[in-house]
Order: sequence, then structure tokens, then C-alpha cells
Amino acid sequence: MLFLINIYSDSSQSAFKYLKNTEVDIHNVLVMTEDFNIRDNFWDPMYPYHSTHSDLFIDITDSLSLGLSYPTNSVPTRYSDNDQSLNSVINLMFLRYSFKELDNHTIHPEWRLALDHAPLTITISIEKQHILNRKHSIIKGSIEEKAFIKNVIKDIIIIDTSFLTNIESLEKAINSFDKAIKSTWEKNSKIINISRHSKS
Repeated sequence: MLFLINIYSDSSQSAFKYLKNTEVDIHNVLVMTEDFNIRDNFWDPMYPYHSTHSDLFIDITDSLSLGLSYPTNSVPTRYSDNDQSLNSVINLMFLRYSFKELDNHTIHPEWRLALDHAPLTITISIEKQHILNRKHSIIKGSIEEKAFIKNVIKDIIIIDTSFLTNIESLEKAINSFDKAIKSTWEKNSKIINISRHSKS
């Protein structure tokens, strides 16, 4: 299972301190994003300073196997409502290392409407999967199960192991046995429909 973490950290960075000081057992984090409230020239080229909070932050994201995502458009994420403050980049996105399905995120200032923060989006591709709705099954304790077991034992007994002198001959014997088992399974099993009540 993959997780998405949505973070809001206040001006004292209480969220990061909590994550750092608490034993957090979170694996398979895919995306971590939102308002991190840290200005730093590492992700905001218009800001000339480095924040000590960002070092703590990078340590935490690295421990979760996450790396900073760079936006496809370099624009602010927070927009000031007065002339005294400059627009800034404090909404960030971190993506899982070596996850090829993920790409850079996009900042959408045109979507913020009356808000002072611009939404961030990323496209996560989902591969099409063929979901089976029927399968072969043998009921436990049935006549078919007894016949299946009897035939498997027979298939094992008749395996000729006298010629197994190399890897090729071993693989040939295994493949023959595999085909015999599949044939026996299909012969003795019944096709049933898979439903939400079906056992795994």
C-alpha cells in the first residue's frame, strides 16, 4: 500500500518537530505535499537566505525515501495580499525516490481564486489491469479434491529421474511435471465466478 502525506507546519515548525521526535513507522510514502511554511533559497530563487528549519525538514523527507520535486513552472505558491510582503514559495511537493511513474508537479496560480495559496498537482499514471472474474476451484474435502491428489501422486511417481545429469534435463523434467499438474488441476476443478464473497 502506498501513502500520501498532507502536511501543514506552523511558523514554529511543530509538525516537523513532531515527526522528528516521535517514532514514526511509515513506509511506502508516495507523495508528501502542502504548506511547509519554510522560506529557503533551495526551492525559492527569489529568497536570498537559507533556513535552519530546512535542514531538519530534508532529514525527515530523506528518512521517508522522498526527494524534492521541482515544478514544471517556476512561480510562487503563496501570494501576498499587501504590498509590504513578497510572494513566496512555501508549498512544496516531495516524491518517492526511484518511482518512475511520478514526474514533476505543476503549480496552478490561476486556480487559487480568493485564496492566497496556489494548488499543486501531479499526474500519477495507473496501468490498465485485467481483473479476473472467473477461476478454477476445487472444494476442500470433495471427490474432485481426492481425485486431484491421487493424480498428482501418480504424476510424481512416474517422473523419470535417471537422466537428470545437468540443468537442462532437470528443467525439462520440471516443465513436464508442471504441465501434468496443470492438466490434472483443470480436469478436476470447476470454473466458478469470483465475487466479493469469494475466499482468497
